[in-house]
Amino acid sequence: MLSGVCGRLASALRGTRAPPSAVALRCLHASSSRPSAEKSERTEKAPRAFDQALLEFLVCPLSKKPLRYEASTNELINEELGIAYPIIDGIPNMIPQAARMTHQNKKQEEVEQH
Repeated sequence: MLSGVCGRLASALRGTRAPPSAVALRCLHASSSRPSAEKSERTEKAPRAFDQALLEFLVCPLSKKPLRYEASTNELINEELGIAYPIIDGIPNMIPQAARMTHQNKKQEEVEQH
Protein backbone atom coordinates (compact mmCIF):
# COMPACT_ATOMS: atom_id res chain seq x y z
CA MET A 1 0.00 0.00 0.00
CA LEU A 2 2.78 2.43 0.91
CA SER A 3 4.68 1.63 -2.27
CA GLY A 4 1.54 2.41 -4.29
CA VAL A 5 1.23 5.81 -2.62
CA CYS A 6 4.92 6.50 -3.18
CA GLY A 7 4.58 5.45 -6.81
CA ARG A 8 1.70 7.86 -7.39
CA LEU A 9 3.61 10.61 -5.62
CA ALA A 10 6.68 9.89 -7.72
CA SER A 11 4.61 10.06 -10.91
CA ALA A 12 3.09 13.34 -9.84
CA LEU A 13 6.48 14.82 -8.93
CA ARG A 14 8.01 13.88 -12.26
CA GLY A 15 5.40 16.03 -13.99
CA THR A 16 5.98 19.14 -11.84
CA ARG A 17 8.62 21.84 -12.15
CA ALA A 18 8.86 22.68 -8.44
CA PRO A 19 11.74 21.06 -6.53
CA PRO A 20 10.46 18.05 -4.55
CA SER A 21 10.68 17.94 -0.76
CA ALA A 22 13.03 15.59 1.09
CA VAL A 23 10.14 13.26 1.98
CA ALA A 24 9.01 13.16 -1.63
CA LEU A 25 12.56 12.38 -2.75
CA ARG A 26 12.74 9.47 -0.28
CA CYS A 27 9.45 8.11 -1.59
CA LEU A 28 10.66 8.56 -5.16
CA HIS A 29 13.89 6.69 -4.37
CA ALA A 30 12.01 3.97 -2.47
CA SER A 31 9.52 3.39 -5.27
CA SER A 32 12.24 2.86 -7.85
CA SER A 33 14.71 0.80 -5.79
CA ARG A 34 12.42 -1.72 -4.06
CA PRO A 35 11.40 -4.88 -5.86
CA SER A 36 7.69 -5.17 -6.36
CA ALA A 37 5.68 -7.72 -4.40
CA GLU A 38 5.08 -9.64 -7.64
CA LYS A 39 8.81 -10.15 -8.19
CA SER A 40 9.41 -11.37 -4.64
CA GLU A 41 6.48 -13.78 -4.87
CA ARG A 42 7.83 -15.26 -8.09
CA THR A 43 11.30 -16.01 -6.73
CA GLU A 44 11.31 -18.90 -4.31
CA LYS A 45 13.79 -18.66 -1.46
CA ALA A 46 15.22 -21.63 0.38
CA PRO A 47 13.85 -21.91 3.93
CA ARG A 48 16.06 -20.36 6.56
CA ALA A 49 18.00 -22.72 8.79
CA PHE A 50 17.50 -22.61 12.54
CA ASP A 51 20.40 -21.01 14.40
CA GLN A 52 21.27 -23.56 17.09
CA ALA A 53 23.00 -20.87 19.16
CA LEU A 54 19.48 -19.78 20.16
CA LEU A 55 19.09 -22.98 22.20
CA GLU A 56 21.22 -21.32 24.87
CA PHE A 57 18.46 -18.74 25.42
CA LEU A 58 15.23 -20.51 24.48
CA VAL A 59 13.20 -22.46 27.03
CA CYS A 60 9.79 -24.09 26.91
CA PRO A 61 7.15 -21.45 27.72
CA LEU A 62 5.19 -23.99 29.76
CA SER A 63 7.85 -25.70 31.88
CA LYS A 64 10.71 -23.19 31.54
CA LYS A 65 13.02 -26.15 30.79
CA PRO A 66 15.68 -26.27 28.02
CA LEU A 67 14.67 -27.52 24.60
CA ARG A 68 16.39 -29.93 22.20
CA TYR A 69 16.60 -29.24 18.46
CA GLU A 70 15.50 -32.11 16.22
CA ALA A 71 16.86 -31.49 12.71
CA SER A 72 14.89 -34.30 11.03
CA THR A 73 11.54 -32.73 11.95
CA ASN A 74 12.80 -29.13 12.28
CA GLU A 75 11.28 -28.78 15.74
CA LEU A 76 12.27 -27.83 19.26
CA ILE A 77 11.47 -30.68 21.63
CA ASN A 78 10.57 -30.60 25.31
CA GLU A 79 11.14 -34.23 26.24
CA GLU A 80 9.76 -33.83 29.76
CA LEU A 81 6.31 -32.72 28.56
CA GLY A 82 6.44 -34.48 25.20
CA ILE A 83 5.86 -31.30 23.22
CA ALA A 84 7.39 -30.29 19.86
CA TYR A 85 7.40 -26.65 18.77
CA PRO A 86 7.64 -26.13 14.98
CA ILE A 87 10.32 -23.97 13.38
CA ILE A 88 9.07 -22.00 10.38
CA ASP A 89 11.60 -20.21 8.15
CA GLY A 90 14.20 -20.44 10.90
CA ILE A 91 11.89 -18.91 13.52
CA PRO A 92 10.68 -21.10 16.39
CA ASN A 93 6.92 -20.90 16.97
CA MET A 94 6.84 -21.05 20.75
CA ILE A 95 3.07 -20.68 21.09
CA PRO A 96 1.85 -23.69 23.10
CA GLN A 97 -1.29 -24.04 20.93
CA ALA A 98 0.97 -24.48 17.87
CA ALA A 99 2.95 -27.31 19.48
CA ARG A 100 2.22 -30.98 18.89
CA MET A 101 2.41 -33.87 21.32
CA THR A 102 5.35 -36.16 20.63
CA HIS A 103 4.21 -39.15 22.70
CA GLN A 104 1.15 -40.40 24.55
CA ASN A 105 0.73 -40.49 28.29
CA LYS A 106 2.58 -43.34 29.98
CA LYS A 107 -0.68 -44.79 31.29
CA GLN A 108 -2.10 -45.00 27.77
CA GLU A 109 1.10 -46.64 26.53
CA GLU A 110 0.96 -49.27 29.31
CA VAL A 111 -2.71 -50.07 28.55
CA GLU A 112 -1.91 -50.54 24.85
CA GLN A 113 1.02 -52.85 25.65
CA HIS A 114 -1.11 -55.22 27.80
